[in-house]
This record gives sequence, C-alpha cells and structure tokens, in this order.
Amino acid sequence: MGYLFTSESVSEGHPDKIADQISDALIDHFLAFDPNSKVACETLVTTGQVVLAGEVKSDTYLDVQQIARDVIKKIGYTKSEYMFEANSCGILSAIHEQSPDINQGVDKANPEEQGAGDQGMMFGYATNETENYMPLALDLSHKLLQELAELRRENNQITYLRPDSKSQVTLEYNDNNKPERIKTIVISTQHDDFGPEAEMLKKIEQDIKLILIPRIVAKYPHYSHLFNSAIEYHINPTGIFVIGGPHGDTGLTGRKIIVDTYGGKGAHGGGAFSGKDPSKVDRSAAYATRHIAKNLVAAGVADELLVQVSYAIGVAQPMGIYINTFGTSKINISDGEIARIVEGIFDMRPYFIEKRLKLRNPIYSETAAYGHMGREPKTVTKIFHSPYEAAKEITVELFTWEKLDYVDKIKEAFKL
Repeated sequence: MGYLFTSESVSEGHPDKIADQISDALIDHFLAFDPNSKVACETLVTTGQVVLAGEVKSDTYLDVQQIARDVIKKIGYTKSEYMFEANSCGILSAIHEQSPDINQGVDKANPEEQGAGDQGMMFGYATNETENYMPLALDLSHKLLQELAELRRENNQITYLRPDSKSQVTLEYNDNNKPERIKTIVISTQHDDFGPEAEMLKKIEQDIKLILIPRIVAKYPHYSHLFNSAIEYHINPTGIFVIGGPHGDTGLTGRKIIVDTYGGKGAHGGGAFSGKDPSKVDRSAAYATRHIAKNLVAAGVADELLVQVSYAIGVAQPMGIYINTFGTSKINISDGEIARIVEGIFDMRPYFIEKRLKLRNPIYSETAAYGHMGREPKTVTKIFHSPYEAAKEITVELFTWEKLDYVDKIKEAFKL
C-alpha cells in the first residue's frame, strides 16, 4: 500500500524568514570586509521593531541598522499599513564581542587544525526523485512561493498580494517509493483588504488556481504530469489574511530549519544555519554532508542517501561519519563500508570544508529564503557598502555544495 508525505515552505516575507535574511545579510557584510570574522547573529522582528543580538569577532564595523532596513525594503515591507516598514521600524542592536573561551577552541596556530565551533551532529540528504536531488514535496512547496513572489513583484496579473505567505504540498507515493500524484496543495497568502471577505477569498482562490498553477506547470514542464483536476486545494483556509508579517506574528532567526533543509525527509541535527559564519559546523558541515549525499546519488551509489557527521567543540576531526542508503544502494557493500570510503574522499575537518566549498565568502543572503539546499550553483558579483570603509565589489560562487564536482572521484573510488 502506498503512503502520503507532506512538506511545507514559507515566503521571504514570513516573519521567521525576515529574521533569517537580516542575520545572513549581516554575515555577508562582515565577511565582505573581514573574511576572518566570527559571527553568531540572531534577529527578532515584531510590530514595528527589530532586535539584533549576538556575538562578533571582527576587524570591521558596520551600520547594522541600515543593513537591516535594506533587507526589509528588498523583501517588500514598504507600506505603513503593514505595521512593519523598512524606513520607520525601530532597530535595537545588542551585538557584542564573541567569548574568548569559544574562540580559543576554534582558532589554532595551524589553520588546518581549526576546531569545530560547537559540538553536534549534522545531516545531508539526497534523492533522485527530482532533477536537483531534493524531496519532491519540498521542491514543489518552494517553487509555488517563489512564483507567487514573482507575481507580487510584477503587480500585474495579481495586484493585492502582500509579502507573507506559506505553502504545503502532500504527495501520494506508490509501493515502490515513487511519487505518483499531488493529493493536496495548501496556500495561505497575505493580501490587501480589497472588499467583502467572501469576494476576496473567491478572487484569491481563482487567481491561485488559474494564474499561479498554470505558471508553475509552464515553467516546470517536468512536473506537469503531477497536476490535474483531482488535486484538493486549501486557499487561505482560515479566511482573510490581511494582518501578517511581523505585525501578525513575531519572527526569530532559526525557526524554519526543516523548510531550510529537506522538508522532513532524511533527518536534521537541530542546528540552524542563518546568522552563523562557517566556523560553526551547524552550517558548514550541513552543507558539506549535502554535497556528499548529492554527489553519491548522482554517481549512482544509491537512489536515496543520508549522511551524518558529528563533532566535539574545539576538535578538528569529526567523531564519525554515518551513511544510510535506505536499502536503495546499487553497490554490493554495506553502508558502513560506504562511509569508510567516503571518509577517504572528503576531508571533513572544518578548515577543509571551508576551503572546499569556499565558505569564507559573502554568499549567505541568497540562502536565507526558499531553502539552503537544491539551489542552482552560480557565480555573481556583489557590492557591499559601509560608512566606515570603501565599497567592496566581490565575485563569489553561490551554493557550491550543490555542485556535482565529485561524481567522477566517487565513481572511481566505488568502481562504478
């Protein structure tokens, strides 16, 4: 008998994602002006207010208030009726210097022996059920909201959208663990107050079904077979959704870790990503394990694969690497033996992860909405401004952990 599986996503205007994006914008600016910065920055957003807190060790100074305002403006909170607006919200900074007790475990005389910034376990996952090796339900959930955000910015076909929204997709799988159809789509979108409640809800439902969904089908034709008239839709199921964003719900950095990763597939070690520089293995090792899992699946080792790595604070070598192929392995060795071969291919000491994936670059703002995994690797040029230093123009590679650059090495190691 088959089964149902559900994943959700949230838009860049969701309160928690606003917090993530502000935290990662601060990371990018610190790294742009001082690549050796050590940063752990948390953000809280609520009605008309932003609070920044955390620890920093850096040789640069930033206008953190302006950075936060620029992020809020870019997301789309630019109207006073939202009760949270880029130019008028209050911003309180409680950022202070990083504890030397922590720093002494990370910085070492030999950079290659750089210790892990914290203890913990991190997971990477990949499946060949999609072209980007991501779980299908999450991939669809992200794409629905990315397209909805495009419609909001175009302000042409749909003119009442506000920045806050959520999506959820439930898939039906067959006995062979293959997705067969979309059973349910849930979309809740913030909107202007443009009429009586019944008329607004009818208009929003029609626009989602007749404008958003056809755009998804046209843009992603490889998913078109999943869409049909039998899909059950729940559009703004609670009713009107005028009050939203930080005015409707307080947002905090790090509260959407499942949206950020695999939508509930695989596993998660519990550590958030946004607001952390790459010395924090919560972030860097999670990227590294995704890189391993994706390249292993792409090389044909298995159809589905989970990688776990764990660390002790201040210690360079991981405590161990674990592999689970969920019975989908294509090679005649145990998962434990696969893990031992993987240890010989990928150096999982923090310094080498940073170097391999080029993580000491300002690449994090792009990760802070619509998932850190499954994104397209690309090279971009970014400009960073500071009232204290000359502007920096930096060319960086985004989403390096999504590159399939180890497939040949893996095939050679596993004789594929």
